[in-house]
Amino acid sequence: MDARNQTFVREFILLGLSGHPKLEITFFALILIMYLVILTGNGVLIIVSVFDVHLHTPMYFFLGNLSFLDICYTSSSVPSTMMSLITKKRNISFSGCAVQMFLGFAMGSTECFLLGMMAFDRYVAICNPLRYPVIMSKVVYVLMATISWLSGVINSIVQTALAMQLPFCGNNIINHFLCEILAVLKLACADTSLNIITMLVSNVIFLVLPLLVIFFSYILILYTILRMKSATGRHKAFSTCSSHLTVVIIFYGTIFFMYAKPKSQDMLGKNKMQASEGLISVFYGVVTPMLNPIIYSLRNKDVKAAVKYLLSRKTVNQ
Repeated sequence: MDARNQTFVREFILLGLSGHPKLEITFFALILIMYLVILTGNGVLIIVSVFDVHLHTPMYFFLGNLSFLDICYTSSSVPSTMMSLITKKRNISFSGCAVQMFLGFAMGSTECFLLGMMAFDRYVAICNPLRYPVIMSKVVYVLMATISWLSGVINSIVQTALAMQLPFCGNNIINHFLCEILAVLKLACADTSLNIITMLVSNVIFLVLPLLVIFFSYILILYTILRMKSATGRHKAFSTCSSHLTVVIIFYGTIFFMYAKPKSQDMLGKNKMQASEGLISVFYGVVTPMLNPIIYSLRNKDVKAAVKYLLSRKTVNQ
């Protein structure tokens, strides 16, 4: 009974930027502005993809899913982060930590698969345009999105359950803004080999495999584009892929920077490590979802036309 009491943690303490109190107000203002941009930008993309019949295609269906996912992902962590910066209340309950970890992992895993699905969609559209309506029928692309969401949720359930069933021997201070799984595993006072193995398997399935699909899809797309005789056709093909490719580079670049950094960095000074990890986590959790709608809106004529059409129709109705 005593041993069980020693390993039971009722809450965790999220350090965040506690070592840099002068930065907290500035940090709060930046996060608030970016969060409002995320809600507005992604909300507009969802609205136009639903209400504009010209955007009822697989590409914009996936884009609407991506926008909804970004809103869910940021809403699971950003409000609590902003609250802790203002109130200085840094504790989070054990169950709250589990929920935050589950949502973050589920949204991240789903986004990896969605980006792979979107690359495959662009491959079919450019390399097999005549067969595109048959290959990417409504049943097929809805099923692809459903598989992305279900697999992400299942993966997160497994990872979160394995992490939160570990014993924590008194140390409940997480050197992070969020209940990030690697930061939580550092507090466990038990063998985490099973957790590491399952995370490696998860990384192969949700990071490496979609990345391979994206890579080979764009190799074939590039080959097809270079064979086009029409300069207009090449430009149009490049423009339809550039937005997605930009989002992929930002998303995967940030993930690999976070999780593939040398272990020697963990031996740096605590304050320096704390500040750098905080900034990286914000970039991954806030900046990337903020950039997605901006990139797609600025580089996509269809989206800009749809927004203008909906705004003009609203003005006429008023």
